[in-house]
Amino acid sequence: MVIMNGDGDKYKILENKGLRLAQHIYTSMASGKKTFVFNEVSTHNKTKDCWLIIEGKVYDVTPFMEDHPGGDEVLLAATGKDATSDFEDVGHSDDARGMMDKYYIGEIDRSTVPLKRVFIGKERNYNPDDTSAVIIKILQFLVPLLILALAFAVRSYTKDNSASA
Repeated sequence: MVIMNGDGDKYKILENKGLRLAQHIYTSMASGKKTFVFNEVSTHNKTKDCWLIIEGKVYDVTPFMEDHPGGDEVLLAATGKDATSDFEDVGHSDDARGMMDKYYIGEIDRSTVPLKRVFIGKERNYNPDDTSAVIIKILQFLVPLLILALAFAVRSYTKDNSASA
């Protein structure tokens, strides 16, 4: 249920454990779109409260959690970041893209979205004590090749001897 006061501000009435809460939703009168900051959107990361950012738009996908073909884990994994690449990589159908409109709740302030996370791995230094591990890996590769070569040589030798006899 949404009510509007005389100033044009919207209030969404929520039921929460028997208490009626009014959540103020700031709406720009010029655009009619709510603009969210990233930190606000990233707090909605639970099964019962899940928001996603896709292509600069914010979607409240909470009602869709149980119906999502990939399961709710897929949606939860896309929270707290810009999920555009996750969404595009799956290759959603036109029908799926059309369904997004009913979950649209506003735009994201792109200046508040952090840059992509970059993983910087721990630098490995050469350890002379690791030399034996390298030798073992090389032997695990070479020994089967040598056995295979030996088997072909024996077969070729026995084939030649049986043909000449």
